[in-house]
Amino acid sequence: QVQLVESGGGLAQAGASLRLSCAASGPGRTSTTYAMGWFRQASGKEREFVAVISYNSVTRYADSVKDRFTISRDNRYNTVYLEMNSLKPEDAAVYYCAADPLFVRFSNSFARTGNLKIWGQGTLVTVSS
Repeated sequence: QVQLVESGGGLAQAGASLRLSCAASGPGRTSTTYAMGWFRQASGKEREFVAVISYNSVTRYADSVKDRFTISRDNRYNTVYLEMNSLKPEDAAVYYCAADPLFVRFSNSFARTGNLKIWGQGTLVTVSS
């Protein structure tokens, strides 16, 4: 069973940067043809889509993070990254990594159902104002 392990969360001041990583580990490997991406869930709110990257590096972002966050991947290491710049207090949330064969499942509707193939356990990002 492949697992996704997130790291890099923590406390940051508003305007600062954080970099999240998500590495696939365990027996087997996520196919390099899988899309990988990030969702987040703030306290008291529904989980929402943040960013996704396809196996060939096509990207899509939520409007709320566009131009501030950058998603990238290294298929040699089955790892996806989320560079978060100009952090705002509203970016505070638990960030979840996910992997799925279908790029289109990285959306708010699938964020609510959770119907993606593999999910990580989440990493907490706190932003102080």
